[in-house]
Amino acid sequence: MTTTERRRAAVAKIREAEEVVALLREGFARAGVKLPSLRIDAASCAGEDPAVLVDLGRCNLAAAQQLSRVLEEKAAAS
Repeated sequence: MTTTERRRAAVAKIREAEEVVALLREGFARAGVKLPSLRIDAASCAGEDPAVLVDLGRCNLAAAQQLSRVLEEKAAAS
């Protein structure tokens, strides 16, 4: 794979991760959960073949409790 092809593949991965972050943000918002640090992990985008990671980040106790309730409700509905 050429350098240009690797660069294009990396950009595609990052764009896909940006879309996923947006979808997660919207989904969490619908469930009443806000994760203020939700983002792409910049360090994981480095290198020739980046393993792009989504950083769910840190949240306060209230957000963690709300997320826990949402997960419990989802599990109970299954």
